[in-house]
Amino acid sequence: MIRPQIGVAGPALAAPGQSVFTLGAARREAVLLPELAALTERHRLACPPYRRILDAIGATPPYARLADLPWLPVRLFKTHELRSVPAHEVFRVLTSSGTTGQAPSRIHLDRAAAAAQTRMLAATMRQVLGERRLPMLVVDMRSVVRDPMLSARGAGVLGMMNFGRDHTFVLDDRGEVDARAVHDFLARHGGEPFLIFGFTFMVWLHLLGLGADLSQGVLIHSGGWKRLTEQAVDNAEFRRRLAAECGLSRMHNFYGMVEQIGTVFLEGPEGDGLYCPDFADVVIRDPETWQEAPTGVPGLVEVVSTLPTSYPGHVLLTEDLGVVRGVDDGAWPGKRFEVLGRLPRAEARGCSDTMGRG
Repeated sequence: MIRPQIGVAGPALAAPGQSVFTLGAARREAVLLPELAALTERHRLACPPYRRILDAIGATPPYARLADLPWLPVRLFKTHELRSVPAHEVFRVLTSSGTTGQAPSRIHLDRAAAAAQTRMLAATMRQVLGERRLPMLVVDMRSVVRDPMLSARGAGVLGMMNFGRDHTFVLDDRGEVDARAVHDFLARHGGEPFLIFGFTFMVWLHLLGLGADLSQGVLIHSGGWKRLTEQAVDNAEFRRRLAAECGLSRMHNFYGMVEQIGTVFLEGPEGDGLYCPDFADVVIRDPETWQEAPTGVPGLVEVVSTLPTSYPGHVLLTEDLGVVRGVDDGAWPGKRFEVLGRLPRAEARGCSDTMGRG
C-alpha cells in the first residue's frame, strides 16, 4: 500500500511493483481525511486568496468526512492566481486548453510538486503498463510537445511519453496520418506489447481508419468524449469498434485535469468504470443541496488529491456530471464511478462567489 505523506517534498515515491489501487472506501477515508485537512491548513497559511475564501465561508477544522472539506470551483484557476509558494520558487506554470474566448487555467508548480506529480502518475500507470517502458505510438503530432507554453494537451502527451520508448507519432505536423511511420513502427514492434496513447476523439478519428493490427497494443486514452457523444458513440461502442477493427482488447480510459496534474482516475480492466488511486478520491454532490449524493445518483464531480502542494487544488468541484456506480465491488477497491458529461451552462457558485466578494 502507498501512503503519500504530506510535506515539503510532496507524496512519497511509490516503490516499484507496488499498486496504488489498494484502499477500500472506509480505509481510504481514514487515510486521506487527516492528510487533506492538514493540506487545507497549509494552503490557508500560504495562499492569502484561499485564506479569504475559507474565512468567508467559515471553514474551520475539524472535518468529520472527506465530503466536509471546503472545495473550490475548478474555474477559479481561470480567473485568479492561486499559489502557495513564492513566485521565485515556481518551477513550471501549466495552462489548460481553454475554449475560444475563455482564459485558461494557470497551475503553479514548484520543483517538489512537479516531481511528485510525475512519480505518482508513473505509479498509477504501472498498474496497467507494468515496469518496462514499452514501444509507443502517440496518436497526435510531435509539434504539441515542442511549444514553450505547454498546453494541457501537450503536457498530457509529454507526461505519457515517459512511459514509452521509440516514440512514433501517428500524425505529421499537418495533422494527417503518417501511414509510413505507423507501418514501420508495427514492423519493429507489432509482435510484442506496445503502448498507444491519444485523446479519445483523435483515437476514434485516426486509429479506426488505419486498417492496422494493433492486437498487442495497450491503449491509454482520455478526453474528447463530447464530440463522440454527438455522434452517439459511448464507451461501450468505442471499445467494441476498436476491438473489432483494430484487434485492441486492452483499453483504459482515464479522467484527469491540469488543475490536479499527476492525479488520474483510471478505467478498470473490464471497462466497468473509473477507479481512484490511493492518494485520491471523488465525491459526487447534489447540484441543488451540495450534499454528497448516494451511490447511483448523479451529481457534480468533486475530486480530491494529496498531490497539489504548491497551489490549493487539493479539493476541487468540477463542472462535470458523474455518478458512483459501486463501492468496493469491482476489479480494484474503492469507488467505481462514471463521468456523464459537462453540466449544461455550467455556473461557478459557492466558493467562487465569496472569492469575488473578497
